[in-house]
Amino acid sequence: MGRPNRWAMLSLGVAAQGAGCVFMYGLPFLLPALEAEHGLTLAEAGVIVGAPSAGMLFTLIAWGWAADRYGERIAMTSGLALATVFLGSAAFATHPAVLALLLGLAGAAGASANAASGRVVLGWFPKERRGVAMGWRQTAQPLGVALAGVIAPPALHLGGVRGALLAMTAICLVTTCCVGLMVVDPPRPETSAGTRSASPYTEPALWRVHAASMLLVVPQFATAAFALTYLVAERHWAAATASQVIAAAQLAGAGGRLLCGRWSDLAGSRVGPMRRLALVNAAVMLVLAMAVQAGNAAGSALLVAALVISMSGNGLAFTAVSELAGPAWAGRAMGAQNTGQNLIAAGTPPVLGALITHAGFGTAFALAGALALAASVATPGVPMIRRPVVRRPVSPD
Repeated sequence: MGRPNRWAMLSLGVAAQGAGCVFMYGLPFLLPALEAEHGLTLAEAGVIVGAPSAGMLFTLIAWGWAADRYGERIAMTSGLALATVFLGSAAFATHPAVLALLLGLAGAAGASANAASGRVVLGWFPKERRGVAMGWRQTAQPLGVALAGVIAPPALHLGGVRGALLAMTAICLVTTCCVGLMVVDPPRPETSAGTRSASPYTEPALWRVHAASMLLVVPQFATAAFALTYLVAERHWAAATASQVIAAAQLAGAGGRLLCGRWSDLAGSRVGPMRRLALVNAAVMLVLAMAVQAGNAAGSALLVAALVISMSGNGLAFTAVSELAGPAWAGRAMGAQNTGQNLIAAGTPPVLGALITHAGFGTAFALAGALALAASVATPGVPMIRRPVVRRPVSPD
């Protein structure tokens, strides 16, 4: 068998992660329908929206270990197949608690694509092209959310929440089949018998990238989770129009991830661009908060701009983490990266939903801007160059 095309492998990795992102991060498009069909408050509906991210918390590192140990294709295929089953079952749930549980299980299963698709990029692309390649891989989230924004209005119109969830299930099923049939695992570096790779977590820079990334999740989800609600409830947009605008912003964010990846390749650093973008993120979020608090019509345009900027730098952190961890630990490190981010992602909708209910959108956006500013400080200031892997003998016992 000849060497597979690396771009084809990347495309399959993007498709795998994108299929999961359709339901993991596209559920905010169902917020108004969830409130109406189940009689929920915004905070209660936010719990359901955050359920897949909560489910991911329990399995990301385990899926990363599975990808490190058994390969990317097996990890992605088995996880997506399970996610398809749970998501299809969730479509027929009638009680909000059961719906949240099944969506959480779907997120736990779909987490397999997060670490495994990152390993595909690390394994098939050289370092000088890895920023752009990881940027392509990170477009999976905005593209998945954009797809959710396109399919949600007609699916909701035809079948309500059940119809939307079944449409997401169909996407997951088709992607599972493609991944299982076509993905080829990248080559692995040879290791000597009786040795194991030293943990990369002795380096403080890796911990700091994790911390900065967690802080940057808040502005990303403050805009992604509540943009539709703000535009409809506060600015009186039609729900279909607001969904289309948000979907377009997701596509723009995907382009931003590619540009940031190219920027990091040219700069020879992932953290320099990451730190600067966090500062821009903070500035836009704080200006947005002031406009929203003042009731200024510019708040709508600023919200769309903040949505694009907040998601554009996501690939920088993942590339830095994979390079710091090295091939032997990449799956687990990216699993840890996703665990930290999804811990915050799961809590952001309900917490900010409650904050918005009591203090308004402006206060929530201001908090998100302050945390983006803190992320710029947390980002390490050293070049992200992986040191040579140190191997030590395994004890006989």
